[in-house]
Amino acid sequence: MSENEYEPEGPVAPIEVVDDVPRAEALRAGLAEYDLEEGDLALLESQGETAGEGAALAPLPVLAVVGRPNVGKSTLVNRILGRREAVVEDTPGVTRDRVHYDAEWSGREFTLVDTGGWEVDVAGIEARVAEQAEVAISLADAVLFVVDATVGPTATDEQVVRLLRRSGKPVVLAANKVDGPSGESDAAMLWSLGLGEPHAVSALHGRGTGDLLDRILEVLPETSQLGREVPQGGPRRVALVGRPNVGKSSLLNRLAGTERVVVDDVAGTTRDPVDELVTLKDRTWWFVDTAGIRRRVHQTSGADFYASLRTRAAIERSEVAVVLVDASVPITEQDTRVISQVVETGRALVIAYNKWDLMDADRRPYLEREIERDLVQVQWAPRVNISARTGWHAEKLVPALDLALASWETRISTGKLNSFLGELVAAHPHPVRGGKQPRILYATQASTRPPRFVIFASGFIEAGYRRFVERRLRETFGFEGSPIEISVRVREKRRR
Repeated sequence: MSENEYEPEGPVAPIEVVDDVPRAEALRAGLAEYDLEEGDLALLESQGETAGEGAALAPLPVLAVVGRPNVGKSTLVNRILGRREAVVEDTPGVTRDRVHYDAEWSGREFTLVDTGGWEVDVAGIEARVAEQAEVAISLADAVLFVVDATVGPTATDEQVVRLLRRSGKPVVLAANKVDGPSGESDAAMLWSLGLGEPHAVSALHGRGTGDLLDRILEVLPETSQLGREVPQGGPRRVALVGRPNVGKSSLLNRLAGTERVVVDDVAGTTRDPVDELVTLKDRTWWFVDTAGIRRRVHQTSGADFYASLRTRAAIERSEVAVVLVDASVPITEQDTRVISQVVETGRALVIAYNKWDLMDADRRPYLEREIERDLVQVQWAPRVNISARTGWHAEKLVPALDLALASWETRISTGKLNSFLGELVAAHPHPVRGGKQPRILYATQASTRPPRFVIFASGFIEAGYRRFVERRLRETFGFEGSPIEISVRVREKRRR
């Protein structure tokens, strides 16, 4: 079945839509003649809800978790959170950025910051990881210093102690990997660090973590002395996604105005989603840098596999995703897979072509045609041409994000929706199949974020006709930057 069967020859006249409430009510009343399920009745009676913004929330106190590589920081973070959030692998250097998590203990909430391993006299990516750990200490209200009790205090640990003393922050010392009473003596050796009592814990088994958290709450203030208030209900959450090494971390650093995320030429530098408050055009946004989505998730292993899972979760927690595509090379299968993942999760979508400023002027017209061909399924997504490294045209992301979010939250009144479908079906009815022509009885918008429409019909509506309806919906109402979901409920007339 070709979709051209539904398209008229020649120019298409725009559909004039009016808010025809009486017509919608009449169609709704006509459904009484059909067998409806309980879910149908609940949908028809429901009303769209709107959420408003409340007062600003005081900043939560911040606890930074620091230590040298492979002492179990991320495992302890997961234990404190009560869930597997931080990527963990039995090799040093898995965590590279400072990653924020919301934590709670004994009714008190605080922000937990996982960091990469701190090392002395390192270069390259390890040096930038250590710098991020130092920044985390400077921005924290208190520090949890994790040491491997089975190894004892090392020269690197003593260097960290000097760094912590210079910071002047309250420090809680955790002696990790004490899996039983026999390890208590190993923990006692850490008194020599001069940071007070070492709290013997086993991040892997949970031993002693309750007492450790009680001590942490004693040193944490009620509200952060360093953070800023966050409006309740906002800021809007934006996920930066794309294949590895496409420039996501560079873009976040440019928008944040600081080296917030570790950047390296090696693909796959980012593993944990990194949140950062960014101010663009006098407004605050939550930007989330994510790990690159690889060719086949099931073909990855270890830290890269779990990083891919965290990326999927970060997209689901966001409201809009900015998919970065490298303009200097043709669109790859990975790029289209990333875009499909955003659409499947129902998030608003903006496509950003990175490195556009480096493009040769003669190449750009050809690239435009390639884009139209390769992204035919998401022509509705706003597109921005930027340079992540220099910040060229980065401010153009804001109107694109606003447009996509407004479409994502658009609600069409039932009167307008049924008026639109009535005009559309009258001009282009569904083809007759097997001697029968399915009839659209009534339609309603079930929800927003993304817009979901439910059509009640007397027979099966073919996929091609549904896509035709979606296309005309976009032409009439916009929906730039938002996926649309259309479901059809086939209902038969009651037998008299």
